[in-house]
Amino acid sequence: MRIAVLGAGSLGTIVGAYLAAGGIDVELIDAYQEHVDTLNQVGAKVIGTTEFQAKVKAITPENKSGKYDLVLLLTKQLYNDSVLEELLPFLNEDSVVCSLQNGIPEQKVASIVGEERVIAGSVEFGATFIEPGVSKLTTDYTQFKEYAFQIGELNGETTARIQRIKSVLDLVGGTHISDNLVGTKWSKLLINNAFSGLSAALNGEYGDILDHDMGIVSAVHIADETIKVGHANGVTFAKMGGFDLESLELTSEHDVPERIQTFRVVMEPSRLLRASMLQDLEKKRKTEIDYINGVVPQMAEGTGISTPFNDLVIAQIKFAEESQTVPNFDTNIKAFEKLLSIPQNK
Repeated sequence: MRIAVLGAGSLGTIVGAYLAAGGIDVELIDAYQEHVDTLNQVGAKVIGTTEFQAKVKAITPENKSGKYDLVLLLTKQLYNDSVLEELLPFLNEDSVVCSLQNGIPEQKVASIVGEERVIAGSVEFGATFIEPGVSKLTTDYTQFKEYAFQIGELNGETTARIQRIKSVLDLVGGTHISDNLVGTKWSKLLINNAFSGLSAALNGEYGDILDHDMGIVSAVHIADETIKVGHANGVTFAKMGGFDLESLELTSEHDVPERIQTFRVVMEPSRLLRASMLQDLEKKRKTEIDYINGVVPQMAEGTGISTPFNDLVIAQIKFAEESQTVPNFDTNIKAFEKLLSIPQNK
């Protein structure tokens, strides 16, 4: 099986390193020339909660050749039109594109490469790009080896090809087959909304949110909004890391202390993670906010559900994008404190 890791950033570098070390024929594809050169010269280095290095083959997108049996899609959704159109000549009729992007991009991916080629997945570990050739694993290593991915067919069937892809991804970390792909993607969206969104809006690690009274309460409300909007759209949330995320829904404000305690336990292995959207803001790049927190107000239209906490995250990140500034935790948390002073209808 010939594999491409399309988008060899923080996550893709780790994925490519473990696949190459496992003897897989894999190419890491990324537009960052210095990163590609370093990967070829010294290999992919993983630091953080583990230490690991592997020889890899890396190329820039214009140097793709031949056909790929499996493409692991890890680019940002912002670039899907161009990235996927350019990929088409390098796919066989039975090639598979596994979307491991944030958000819920499968419909868009399928519209370009063909629905029969698409399987979807959720990355359940975090990483930070450190420098060319080096990626930091920020999820607890034991957790990573047990729960790294969920993947599945769009129709929920357990097929021979999904089993084959699981066996490949198991070389990276624990890979689980889902028969509820929509629920899997919404579950990942929930975590991204509550923690990646706040990490970027406030400029902090996940641990900074977990440890801050107003930060963690805001995360609880963001999760609750996401669950309520998902339910209104017929979504049944899939378990993630063995945990039932639907149990985080609020029935009243009296539930908040218990939800805080749950989040602090469930998210503890990820406390070192800094959102990729925050890294984008630091580099004065456009973020994926419209495909993460932005999904919630979009899908809430016509449901009668209000989404003030997701709306505030979106507003703060878009302000940082437009002003090309990096958010300040102490300044931006005050807006959440003000929002929390307004009674919330649950």
